[in-house]
Amino acid sequence: MQSIKTPLLEIHYLSLGPPTGWPVILSHGFPYSPHAYANVAPLLQKAGARVIIPYTRGYGPTRFLYQSTMRSGQQAALATDIVALMDALGISKAILAGFDWGGLASCAAAALFPERVAGLVSYAGYDVADVEAQKHAVAPALERVMWYQHLFQSERGRECLSKDRRALCRLLWEEWSPNWGSVDEAFEHSAEAFDNEDWVDVVIHCYRFHLGKEGGDPAMDELEEKLARKPKIDVPTITLDGLEDPLKPEGSANHAQFFTGRHERWEVRCGHAFPLEAPEEFASAIIKVHEWSESDQ
Repeated sequence: MQSIKTPLLEIHYLSLGPPTGWPVILSHGFPYSPHAYANVAPLLQKAGARVIIPYTRGYGPTRFLYQSTMRSGQQAALATDIVALMDALGISKAILAGFDWGGLASCAAAALFPERVAGLVSYAGYDVADVEAQKHAVAPALERVMWYQHLFQSERGRECLSKDRRALCRLLWEEWSPNWGSVDEAFEHSAEAFDNEDWVDVVIHCYRFHLGKEGGDPAMDELEEKLARKPKIDVPTITLDGLEDPLKPEGSANHAQFFTGRHERWEVRCGHAFPLEAPEEFASAIIKVHEWSESDQ
C-alpha cells in the first residue's frame, strides 16, 4: 500500500512490479475494491508491468483533501482522478483497464485524454455514460436488475446504503455474478473499503448524476459536455463481455463504431465481477493491448 497526493485527493493504491515496467492502471467499480485484481496483478507483474491499483475516490483509505470539494461520483471526475494520479506518479502514458465504475473511468479518460492512454481494456464496451439517454426507461427486465439505482434516487436509498451497506452490496454481488461460487471470501476482502466517510455521498451522487437527477461538479462541466457528444476512442482497445452478467444482457456487440483504433471484443462466460471471475482472461487482454501498443510505436 502506498499513497500520493493529487490536487484534490490523497489516493491510496497498491503497486506491483518494477518502477521501470510498462505502466497499467487497474480501476475498480461499485461495490468493489482493489482486491478485484488480486489474481490479475501478479500475471501482469510477471509480464513486466508496473501495476497501479488505486482506491477510487470515496473508497478505502483514499481521502479528499478539502471539505469544500464536491463529493462527486460523475464520470469526468473519475476520469480526471486517473490522470491526476498519473501526473503525481510521473507516468506520462499508461494502459487503463477497468470494470463497472472502473470501466466508466477508463473509457472516459481514453476519450478525453487519449495522449495519456497507451491502450484500453474495458468491461463492458464503450462505457461512457449517456446521461440524456439514461433519463428514459429501458426494458422492464433490466429496470428490475437496476433496482438499486432507482433506490438511490431517494433519501430512503441513502439511508439504506448508510445503515446496511454490507447487506446491500453483498446482495448485488450475488445477483450480478449468479454462477460464481467464490463470493464469500472475496466480498470480505472488499467490504472494508465501503467504510470511507465519503463513500455514501460519492455513490449516491454517481447514480443520481448519471440518471440525470442531480447536477455535477461545475469544474467538470466542460469535460461532461465533451463526453455527451460520445467521442470516439482511438487507442488500441479490447472490450470484454461477461455472458452471465444480468446488468449487461445484450453485451457490447454494437459498440464497435465507437472505437476507431485497433479493437477486439472478447466474450467470456462469467458475471459482472469480470476480473474476479476470469482473471486470466482479463490479464491476457491487457497484455495483448500492451503488445499492440508496442507494435504501433
